[in-house]
Amino acid sequence: MLVLLIVVAIVLLAVAGLVLFSANTARRVERALPPRGRFINVDGARIHYLEAGEGPTIVMIHGLSGQMAHFTYALVERLKSDFRLVLIERPGSGYSLRPPGMSARLRKQGDVIAKAIRSLRLEKPLLVGHSMGGGVSLAIALDHPDVVGGLALLAPLTHPVPKPPEPFEPLTIQSDRRRWLISWTLAIPLSIIRGPKVLAAVFAPDPVPADFPVKAGGLLSLRPSAFRSASLDLVWGNADLWGMVKRYPTLSVPLSILYGRDDHILDHRMHGLAMKDLLPSAEVELIDGGHMLPISAPDAAADFIRNAARKGAAVFEPSAGPEKAI
Repeated sequence: MLVLLIVVAIVLLAVAGLVLFSANTARRVERALPPRGRFINVDGARIHYLEAGEGPTIVMIHGLSGQMAHFTYALVERLKSDFRLVLIERPGSGYSLRPPGMSARLRKQGDVIAKAIRSLRLEKPLLVGHSMGGGVSLAIALDHPDVVGGLALLAPLTHPVPKPPEPFEPLTIQSDRRRWLISWTLAIPLSIIRGPKVLAAVFAPDPVPADFPVKAGGLLSLRPSAFRSASLDLVWGNADLWGMVKRYPTLSVPLSILYGRDDHILDHRMHGLAMKDLLPSAEVELIDGGHMLPISAPDAAADFIRNAARKGAAVFEPSAGPEKAI
């Protein structure tokens, strides 16, 4: 009996230590990388967004386990002289809060962002979505075509994924209780240990920038809330895509897609070239490189976005909105 009590005490101390470590890490990360934009409440979600530049409006939506710094890293500086950029963090990502009970499905995220676009009085912006942000952008265009001028998608998620990419497999947790427990105990220390390997796989074959943790906000993933949200996004990522694929031929807005031929996360044939079979008017451009195009290929991504605008991929009108944040 004494041995059992000792074992239980050791386990409880270990769990308490992991919880304290996770909480302290999250506090340090948030002190180092505080919110940079403003907040808007939509359907109970507190959405963090940032504005930069002036001109025709572009709304930028990041991918899985990401946040707006994936765009501020290099793309914003290249585009803000020509466009009004509105970077939106998806519900639960970055500093956007997803209320308990809100679905993580792509279409629900699309509903929230579409309402944010209306609330900010953005007139038919071009949507630039990266990875899962591309899937959310497609959901907005299908369900809310009145708020979208066009789509310029970077390595987008467009079709159901049979198996999660290897770097994201640890996020595949079906139980909410287990997800919460892992987020406060093992998730953060394991993320720190596995971080370099995971990033190398996500960026491959491109190198990981040395300043990614701070300049691109990578450290923000080292928070229990970020782990839980990313896990929910991954678990529910496929749910709406089956029905969306059937509806792609009905898309009423121009669609342009940029993909890296060597993308190790999403197959450019399944998620890029296949879109032309469903929507012949779609334009698909392939370049050398991997998945993290906003960071690893910012010049090509910026040129692609400008071309999408120039070709009339959006019905641009200067929009009245809040005072610029930067």
